[in-house]
Amino acid sequence: MQLPLEGIRVLDLSHALAGPFCSTMLADYGAQVIKIEPPGMGDIARAWGTPLPGGETDYFVSLHRNKKGMVLDLKNPDGKETFLRMVERCDVVLENYRVGALARLGLDYERARLRNAGIIYCSISGFGQDGPYRDRPALDLILQAESGMISVTGEVGGHGARAGVSIADLTAGMNAAFGIMLALRAKEQSGIGQSIDVSMMEGQLALLGTMIGNYSSTGEVPKPMGTAYKALLPYQTFRTKTRDLALAVGSEKLWRVFCPVIGCSELADDPRFRTNGDRNRNRESLIERLQQVFLTRTYEEWEALLTTNGVPVGAINNFAQVVEHPQVQARGSIVEVDHPRAGKLRIVGVPVGLSATPGSIRTPSPALGEHTDEVLRDLLGLSAAEINAARSGRLQERSRKN
Repeated sequence: MQLPLEGIRVLDLSHALAGPFCSTMLADYGAQVIKIEPPGMGDIARAWGTPLPGGETDYFVSLHRNKKGMVLDLKNPDGKETFLRMVERCDVVLENYRVGALARLGLDYERARLRNAGIIYCSISGFGQDGPYRDRPALDLILQAESGMISVTGEVGGHGARAGVSIADLTAGMNAAFGIMLALRAKEQSGIGQSIDVSMMEGQLALLGTMIGNYSSTGEVPKPMGTAYKALLPYQTFRTKTRDLALAVGSEKLWRVFCPVIGCSELADDPRFRTNGDRNRNRESLIERLQQVFLTRTYEEWEALLTTNGVPVGAINNFAQVVEHPQVQARGSIVEVDHPRAGKLRIVGVPVGLSATPGSIRTPSPALGEHTDEVLRDLLGLSAAEINAARSGRLQERSRKN
C-alpha cells in the first residue's frame, strides 16, 4: 500500500540535528528526501559520534535513513541554478542555515517561489527569522539556557542542568514536520505554498507553557525539583532496598487507592495531605514519610504491589536495560538494519504506528553525494554529459552553447 507521503519531494538543505530529525520523520512515511550537502566534509554531523567501519559515525547513521544523498555547491552559480531547477520539481525545501544566509545566496523563499508558487519553504533557526536575537548563532544548549529549560532541570538546590537529550533541536524538528504537514494540507486546497518559520526558542516555550502560566499567576519563579513535579504530588522517584522507583499518583481518586496499598491508610484523610493542594503545602513532611516506607521493600516487591492495584510505577532503566526491555522487544521499537559500509546496526524504529499505511526503514543513510548522479538524471532529466558538466561547474556554459 502507498505510504502517506509518497509523491512528496523534499529538498533537505539542513544539517546537524533539528532539520535532519524533521526530514527523517517525513522520509519514514514515504516522502522522497534529497539530502543536499556541500562538497568536502558534507553535513557537520558526519563527524559527530563514534566512528563505525566504513567511515560512518553512529550519530549520522542513526539519523539519516530513507534519504537520497547529493552533493551540490550552492556558492557556485551552476549549483544555484541546479538547485532552483530542482525547486521547480519539488514540494518542500527544508533548511536550518543562519538567518539570512540563503537570501544572500539568492536561494531564499522569495527566489524559490518565483520558480515554484507551490513550494513550501521551512526554515528552522534558534530564535526565529526576526527579532533582536535573529542573527545569534544557536545550538541546542544555548536554547535550553535562554528559554528557561535549564533553570527548571536538575537537582533541588542546584544550578540547573541540560536535558539529557538535545530537546530544543528535537522539538524544533517535530514542530517543523508538523508545520510542513499543515502547509501541505493548505496547499491541497489553494495550490499555493508558503514559508514556515520554526524557532527553537518558541518550541521550548511551548514545552514550558504550564510552568510559565504558573509563574504568571503566582509570581513565583520555578526552580529545579529533581524528579519531582510541582503540579502533582507524589510524582517523583524514591529509593527502595534495591533500585529507584518512579511513582506517579495523578489524581485524588488514585491517592485514596495508593495510601492503603503502601500500608498508610491514615494518610488519605490526614488534613495535611487530603488534596493535591494540601500535599503540596506539606510536601517536605510527606515525601520524607513516603521515602521511609519505600525503603522497607525491594523495587520488585513494590512494582508487583503497585501495578496490581493500578498505581503507575516504573523503573529507572539505563540504555542497556532499555534496548532489552520486554515492551521494546515486543513492539519491535528498536530494529536491526544492514548498512552497506557500517555493517549490522540497531537503531530506533518508526515511532508512530499507522494501521493501514505504516512507516518503515527502507534504506540506510547515504554516503556523501551517493545519489548525486541519480537525482540529476531522474529529477532533472540530465544526460550523462550534462551530469559531468554539472559536477565540474560548467552546466550553464554547456546550456548556453546548446
